[in-house]
Amino acid sequence: MKRTTRAFAVAAALALAATACNANDKSATPGGGSTAAAEQGGTFHILTTSKELSLDPAKSQSLGISAIHLVLRGLTSWKTTPDKAAELVPDLATDTGQVSDGGKTWTFKLKPGLKYADGSPIVAADIKYGVERSFAPELSGGLNYHKTLLAGAEKYTGPYKGGELASIETPDDATVVFKLNKAFGDWPWIVSMPAFAPVPKKADTDPAHYGEKPAASGPYQVKSYSPGSKLELERNPSWDKASDPARTGLPDAVVYDMGLQADVINQRLIADAGDDKFAATTGTSVPAALIPTVTGNPAVKARVATSPSGALEYLAMNNKRPALSNPAVRKAIEYAVDKQAVQVAEGGPEFGGEIATTLITPGIDGYTKYDLYQAPPNGDPEKAKQLLAAAGVSNLSLVLAADNSPGGLSVAQAIQQGLKKAGISVTIKPYDSDALTEVQTGPKGDYDLTVSSWLPDYPSALGNIQPLFASSEIGNGGYNMSRYSNPAVDAAINAATAETDRTKAAAAWGAIDQQIMKDAPLVPLIYARNAFLHGSKVQNFYLPPYPPYPNTLIVGLSK
Repeated sequence: MKRTTRAFAVAAALALAATACNANDKSATPGGGSTAAAEQGGTFHILTTSKELSLDPAKSQSLGISAIHLVLRGLTSWKTTPDKAAELVPDLATDTGQVSDGGKTWTFKLKPGLKYADGSPIVAADIKYGVERSFAPELSGGLNYHKTLLAGAEKYTGPYKGGELASIETPDDATVVFKLNKAFGDWPWIVSMPAFAPVPKKADTDPAHYGEKPAASGPYQVKSYSPGSKLELERNPSWDKASDPARTGLPDAVVYDMGLQADVINQRLIADAGDDKFAATTGTSVPAALIPTVTGNPAVKARVATSPSGALEYLAMNNKRPALSNPAVRKAIEYAVDKQAVQVAEGGPEFGGEIATTLITPGIDGYTKYDLYQAPPNGDPEKAKQLLAAAGVSNLSLVLAADNSPGGLSVAQAIQQGLKKAGISVTIKPYDSDALTEVQTGPKGDYDLTVSSWLPDYPSALGNIQPLFASSEIGNGGYNMSRYSNPAVDAAINAATAETDRTKAAAAWGAIDQQIMKDAPLVPLIYARNAFLHGSKVQNFYLPPYPPYPNTLIVGLSK
C-alpha cells in the first residue's frame, strides 16, 4: 500500500505504475475508443518524466497493469474493464491458487509449454528463485508483503548468501507451494506482484544490471535501453497469446520516451502531431492549469481518460493529541470541514474527484456507500459548534502540518477556512515533502492535523484499512497518521485478513469501515481522480475505478 505521492512516482516510472461514485460520462465510456478499433501492429510511445526504468522484478513496486508486466508474467495477473475493479486471473498458473492448512498453504500449477524469449522452458524453480532474490539487500525497493508472510523468512537474505528459502517448495517443474506463517486470504493477489515473475538462475549472472534486460516471459522483450532517453521493447517470439488472459500484445513495439518535463508531455499530447498520435502518458496527470485548455477543445477533451474514482485523500486528526483525544471534538470537525473547497482546490468534481465519506474506495470489494456525518458539501459549521459546546470545548486551536507545494497549501487553506467558520483556529505549518513524511510517520507525531492520500497496491480493502488504522502502524514509518488505536478494530482486522472466502472478507472489511468511522479518527475528503492524455491513434486506453491508471497491457493502436 502506498501514499499516492509515492504511487504517482512509481506509476510514472513503471506503469508505463463496487461501482463508481457518480462517475462522469468520460469514465463510463472512456476516452480512447474500444477494443474493436485497436489493430495489430504499430509502435506505442509512452511519454514519461522518469529518467530511469528498471525492469528488475525484485526492485519493483509496480501495479499489476504496468509496463514491467509487458515483459514479465507472474503466477496471477489483473484483467480490467472500464467500470469495475481489476479482476484476478491466472497468468503463468492454471488457476488463482489452491488453499489448504486453514489458509497458510497455497499451491500453484504452471500451464504447460511456457517459454522464455530464448525458447527455454519456464519452470517452478524459476518462480522460487525470483522470489528468493527479492530478499537480497542489494536488490531492495520492491513490495514487501511476501517478506512478512512466508514462513521462516524473517532472517533470510536472498540466494546469493542465504541459500534457499524452505517455505517455497517446488516438488516438480510445474508445481510451486508457498508455506505462510499465518492465514492470509489475499495471497492470490500477492503472487501477481513483480517479485513473483520467473527468473532463471542461469540468467542472473549480474544482479545489479539484471533489470536492463530481464529474461522475458511476457509479450515483449528489451531491445535497447538508454537511461535518461529511451527504452525500446520488441516482440517476444516465444510468447503464447492463448496462454495469457491479461495481455493483448497488440503493438509491434513499445517505446518509452524518457526524461521529459511534465508540461512538455501534456503540450505534446494536446498538439497530437506526428508520432505523438501514437503516444500516451501513464503517469503525468492533467494539471489544474491546463484544465481550461483541455475542456475548451472537444477534440482534446475526447482524448482525456479520467478515473471514476481513485486514492482516498483525507484529513488525519492526531487522536493522541489532548485537543483531539475526545471523539466528540473529532466528530465536530467531521461536520465542519468544507470538502467542496478541497474538491475545487484539487481541480473540481470532473478532474479533482468526488466527495468522500468512506474509508474503502469505490471499485474495491467491500465498498458500500454510506455517510455517518451527513452535511452539505461545504460543511455544517453550526452543527460543529453545537457538538463542541456540548463537549465543553471552546477556543480550539490546532496546527496543520501541510505539504509546502501550491497544491498542498491550497488544500490546507481550504480546510483552514472551513474550520474557521466553526470557530476552530488552524495554523498551517508547511514542510517539504520528505520532511512532512518524517513528521507524519515518525515517533513524535508533532501535529494536530495533516492531509494525506492513500492508494492500495492491489484491489483489496485490506489495503484501505490495515495500514491506516491498525495500532501496529503508528510511528516507526507506519502510515497510521491519525495514531488511532482500538483493540476491537485490531482484532477485526486480523480476522478479515485471515479470511480466504473473498465474499466474506469483503463483508468483514465493509463492517470495519463503518466501525472505524464511528470513532471519527479522520475526515475522508475526496476520492482523488487521475486524468491522462493520449494521442488520437491510441485505443483501449481507459482508467478503471481501481487502479486509477491506464492498463498498459491491453493498449492498441489504430492506423
